[in-house]
Amino acid sequence: MKYFVYILRTSSNTLYTGQTNDLEKRIKEHKAKNNKSSKYIRSFPSFELVYFEKHSTRSEAMKREWELKQLSKSKKEELISKN
Repeated sequence: MKYFVYILRTSSNTLYTGQTNDLEKRIKEHKAKNNKSSKYIRSFPSFELVYFEKHSTRSEAMKREWELKQLSKSKKEELISKN
């Protein structure tokens, strides 16, 4: 199974980082703005997927998600622009 770490850019130009084992399904959940979507993402009218990485285990994905969440916004922007 593959796991994904992803970054979304909100309509207010903030960045949201998450992880999932089904990226397409997770994006649809965020767009639906229901109880399965992130509470943070629900507060914005729109967002776009700007970055993702594949990992082979959930523990790798969770570790990488934590690492990305520790980065400053400028470091995240740098990562996104290199992609």
